[in-house]
Amino acid sequence: MYGIHDEFPQVPGLRYLNHAAIAPWPRRAVRAVTRFAEQNSQVGARDYAEWLLVERSLRDRLTRLLNAPSSDDIALVKSTSEALSFVAFGLDWHMGDQVVISNEEFPSNRVVWEALEPQGVEVIKVDLHDGDPESNLLNACGPRTRLLSISAVQYASGLRLDLQRLGHGCRQRGVLFCVDAIQQLGALPFDVQACQCAFAMADGHKWLLGPEGLGVFYCRTDLRAQLELHEYGWHMLEHRGDYLRQDWQPAHSARRFECGSPNMLGSMALEASLSLLEEVGMVEVGKAVQERVQWLLDGLTGMPGITLHSPVDRTRRAGIVTFSLADWNNQALFQRLRSEQVICAQRGAGIRLSPHFYSEARVIEETLSLLHQLATG
Repeated sequence: MYGIHDEFPQVPGLRYLNHAAIAPWPRRAVRAVTRFAEQNSQVGARDYAEWLLVERSLRDRLTRLLNAPSSDDIALVKSTSEALSFVAFGLDWHMGDQVVISNEEFPSNRVVWEALEPQGVEVIKVDLHDGDPESNLLNACGPRTRLLSISAVQYASGLRLDLQRLGHGCRQRGVLFCVDAIQQLGALPFDVQACQCAFAMADGHKWLLGPEGLGVFYCRTDLRAQLELHEYGWHMLEHRGDYLRQDWQPAHSARRFECGSPNMLGSMALEASLSLLEEVGMVEVGKAVQERVQWLLDGLTGMPGITLHSPVDRTRRAGIVTFSLADWNNQALFQRLRSEQVICAQRGAGIRLSPHFYSEARVIEETLSLLHQLATG
């Protein structure tokens, strides 16, 4: 019987634990791209109207995945960095304005705000591991703070933040709340309305099991027109397709952030990948991810020389487990694991493992067995 594991026919011996970096595609995404390529070869764009239906389905799936009020709030973007740039360089900043972030953000959610410093914008970096991270972030928001931008899950430590608490605190303080959701979306349920965020963004190539080069940007309805546009083209017009029209205006929907031709190839793959997540259901996906993370944590905790750099509290974690091993240089350990077909990443203070909902028992058991050999050998 065809099952979930048939979607990921990985080569024998591979232990893929790197979904926080780049995920494998499911079979259905491969089939969708293959069909698309064959159609291009045989009939070109004859059936372009059908391609648009797939793109429409993709927007609808993303709307449900983020629990956005409307698909009009969803833009298809090249990357998380592009979406963050739309916010950073779309808002009307004033000398002395402040942006609050953490001191362990991935460069995408740091550099874009630091790039505003020539405009007189100050970036406040908050320590997340000194007491209560949410209180630390909110307490750093003063009268000059315009925006708080935070990763839902920190890429190196795997620390998951209480987004609802942060969103509520930002609303009380009149601060815009921006969420880099790339390490949560597709791993655990995510809800833009529940966390009251103004903006949220994520790439498709990690937990969403899609290709690089296509992501999602959620912009709250009342804020779309407040973001100054810096990219223009035929696709972002309200009357797209009316090529002879001389007067124009940006689309009222979030399509205003999509200036040119859409990434149809990426849409075919990502739409197919999201169909798998929807079939399983994000609640079940989240449970399965947490189970596999707990399995890794339980196995690592009993090993000599292991230091965990990720939270053990279930409410504080998503799909990331980062650790280091005594007497092993992180780079050397990373290379040794790679040589044994354990696909992981060197991040932060150690080695990052990131299983997804479909990761098989064999992958977890064999990885822990290998680490135990290295720890005791």
